[in-house]
Parts: sequence; C-alpha cells; structure tokens
Amino acid sequence: MRILVLSYYYPPDIGPGSLRAKSIVDALLEEGPSNLKIDVITTTPNRYHSLNILDPKIDNNNRVSINRVKLSQHKNGILDQVRCFALFSFAVRRLTSKKKWDIVVATSSRLMTASLATYIAKQSNSKIYLDIRDLFTDTINDVFKNKFLRILMPIFYGLEKWTFKSANKLNIVSAGFLNYIGKIAPEVSISTYTNGVDEMFINNDFLSKKNLSKPLILYAGNIGDGQGLHKIIPDIANSLKDFQFKLIGDGSAKKLLIDDDLFKSQNNIEILKPMLRNELIYEYQDADILFLHLNDHKVFLKVLPSKIFEYAATGKPILAGVSGYAAEFLKEEVKGVEVFDPCDVASMKIGLEKLLSGPKIIDRHDFCLRYSRKKIMKKLAKDVLTL
Repeated sequence: MRILVLSYYYPPDIGPGSLRAKSIVDALLEEGPSNLKIDVITTTPNRYHSLNILDPKIDNNNRVSINRVKLSQHKNGILDQVRCFALFSFAVRRLTSKKKWDIVVATSSRLMTASLATYIAKQSNSKIYLDIRDLFTDTINDVFKNKFLRILMPIFYGLEKWTFKSANKLNIVSAGFLNYIGKIAPEVSISTYTNGVDEMFINNDFLSKKNLSKPLILYAGNIGDGQGLHKIIPDIANSLKDFQFKLIGDGSAKKLLIDDDLFKSQNNIEILKPMLRNELIYEYQDADILFLHLNDHKVFLKVLPSKIFEYAATGKPILAGVSGYAAEFLKEEVKGVEVFDPCDVASMKIGLEKLLSGPKIIDRHDFCLRYSRKKIMKKLAKDVLTL
C-alpha cells in the first residue's frame, strides 16, 4: 500500500499544520499494514522568517520518504504567500508526475493545498482524503472585504466546491464547519477529528518556578489579522499597568500592533520571536494566565483554535476572547476558563478578575485523556485506511 501525504508545513517547522501532518503520518504507520509506504511532500521550514530553523538533513527511512520543496524567505504578505505556493505547486506536480498512490491525504488550512491534492489524486486515479483545518473561502469573503482578492471570489467558490465534492472522505477539525461544508458537498462522508493534546504537554509540570513582581499574561501563537491582537492589547495594557503582557509569535499583523501609538507608550508589553515547543513549555510555567483571542469577524464563529488544547494541558487559567463555536466548546469542555467578547476590553477585565481570584492550577486530566492527540489521530488513520 502506498499513501501520499501532502502538507505545506511539516516538522521541524512549527505551527498547527506541521504538528497535524506529522501526527497523521505517525498514526498511519502505526495503524496501517506492514507493507505501507508513505511519501510526504512538504516545504523546507518557512512559516516565520524570524524563526531560523535549519533545513533538515535527509530524514527518510524504509517506510517514509520525505520530499521538501525549498522556498525563498517571505514576510507573510499575501503576494509573498501566493508566490511561495505557486513554487510549491509546480514542484509537487513535477514530483508526482506519472506516479501512483492508493490514497492521497492532504491536511489543509488554505484551500489550495487541498485542491492541489485533489488534482494529484485525479491524475493518479487515487482515493482522496481531505483534512480541513480552516474555511479559506469563507475567511477571504469576510476578512478581506476591501482587498483585491474579493475579485477572485467566484473562482475560489468554484474551486472549493470542486475540491470538497471530489473527496472520498473529508475530515474537519471544528464541528462549527459542518453546516458550511455539508451544504457544499452533501454526498461526501464528513468526520470531525479535532486537534488534541500532545503527550509532551501531558507529562510536564507547569507550576511556576519564579515569583514575579507582576501577574504575567501570556499569549503564544500567530500574530495575524485573525487574532486581532492589535485591537485589544494596547488598550488592555494601558488600563492594566500592574500586569505584564508577554506575546510570543509573529505574523502579518505584528507591524500593526507595534506601530500603534498606544502600544509604543507602554512599558508592560514584551514581544518575543516564535520559539520551539520545548522552549515554550518554560514560558507557560512562568505565566499566571494564558491569553487567547480571535478578531471580531463573523467567520471566526465557526473555528476551534488548536491553541485551546495546548493551553488546557498546562492547567493554567485561560482568558479567551472568542465567540461562536470556540466559546461554546471552552465553556462545556474546559475548566478554569473565562470567555469574553472579542476586542471588548471591559469584559476582558471582568474575566481577568474572576481568574485571579480562582486557583492557579486547574486539574484538566479528564480533558487531556478525552482529547489526546494520539487517540484522535488513531481514529483518523483508521478512517483513512478504510479507503
């Protein structure tokens, strides 16, 4: 049996897409037959130009072959990303020409990776399994209202419909996507295998080893328009000068944040470059409260951020500016969380006060067991192999 796994990101690159792809490969190897061979096509580490990850040495073995497409550095701009994906697409088509697999698997946040995988599957007469981590077209339509990408919406809608309807099976990471995708591809079998908690977090102690002079609120993740940190961090830091704010990450909206006049006038905000997860664990230990935020766009009512699972595993209190499905999930599944309306400083302060009067560490052992990434990926791998 031969399976092709297509993912734009793959370790040692960081981020949810990279972790997701690797966990799919590991689960397929564990659940698949002994004669299973997996070809992975991905890129060299490129998610953040500020994080210098060396291109990995050849890491193939007798069951997994990894092809990495080398991309030039970029700064997360739209044109940069279009150019890089075009290079990736051309390379993938060259690497897959006249080859055949039993199943093509793609994990995709941006629609294009899923569409590229669908094209390859049709060319090689393979089954196609899509793992959808975001609703790209829905995001473009809602977030980029005044951008030139809006002109291309009819093309994106057509491509999305063709991609989803072509899948033999389709998985979504958020149940909030179900209604949207169900309308586009009602005949396709849809499953919901979410992101999950990794064992490296389950087995760590996150009790703080330091006595900080100010309560520390930590955000770790992407700093893009989707997170909307520029809409709330300067204001909240200005009104809470007795708190320290630490942001770890990078992204397309970082400049919007640091160029804000109110941000510049604060001395209680620290921004660090993205870091590897084994380093991030120490930052989680020092934090008093973990902060999560999504911008106040309609499209984000459907999403379930992967960061929720990582934060929850630490046992630290979580302050989340989210709405829609993510808010429902947090309230029902995760203890020690205060949810407030996105971009609302007043309601954020109320939630913060509640968390400060509660426990510093919350027992979320049951959550970690229920949402173990290894268990979830085992189910997904079995689902793939039924094809």
